[in-house]
Amino acid sequence: MKNSFEELDRIVENRYEAVLIASQRARQINSLRLAQLERMSEENITIDGRKVTTMALQDLSAGKVKFRRKTTN
Repeated sequence: MKNSFEELDRIVENRYEAVLIASQRARQINSLRLAQLERMSEENITIDGRKVTTMALQDLSAGKVKFRRKTTN
């Protein structure tokens, strides 16, 4: 991930927000992976061996993760 922090700084307001968003995405990826593991005996499934946190940060940097900011009044 080339210049990953610079890419994330362009997308989110701060790194704390990036951590929160990426952690939610990592949970989604992990849930999908667990579902694939359960079906593995029935089907020929290949599971990505990368860490879910790495995948989540790459998805966020690539703009694949959609999120909304809560507005405070």
